[in-house]
Amino acid sequence: MNESPPSPRSGPSPSKPCPAWTPEGLSRLLFRETPRPDDIENVRRIVESTGFFHPEEVQIATELVEERLAKGMASGYFFLFADWEGRTLGYSCYGPIAGTAASYDLYWIAVHHEFRGQGIGKLLLRRSEEAVAGAGGRRIYIETSSTAQYQSTRAFYLNCGYKQEAVLEDFYRPGDSKVIYCKVL
Repeated sequence: MNESPPSPRSGPSPSKPCPAWTPEGLSRLLFRETPRPDDIENVRRIVESTGFFHPEEVQIATELVEERLAKGMASGYFFLFADWEGRTLGYSCYGPIAGTAASYDLYWIAVHHEFRGQGIGKLLLRRSEEAVAGAGGRRIYIETSSTAQYQSTRAFYLNCGYKQEAVLEDFYRPGDSKVIYCKVL
């Protein structure tokens, strides 16, 4: 596998729900693992909608889709997309960590801002964990920012059973540390 990509500060955040979304929407979500060429733009749209990521981070997110499309599973990047009524609402990207026996990174998890707070992120995370476990993974690592903007992201991971393992001070820039979480599967 390639070295881990520069890691984004991933995660859900609060926002208003889309008026067209109904509680039955979760039961009608379709999940797929195979990226399509239009997922480059889908990922860009989803990640940009969050308002959390810098342009270079958005570029990283789309490059991972491009690499998977070009190299297939040999890229080491695995995806899960959540589609509803022909629209991709969210996705995750994960992969095995080189040099480990059974550890995985969750590189990205994002839900379009119009659909936040509806349980899509939790479903994506749970199904990603199931896929990792099915591939023999025993641990998933996630990293995110320590800034106030990411407080809901950190709470999301804790609420989903992740444990904070480390903080790397001033990792992204002064005052913006990397917080690392882990879940044993």
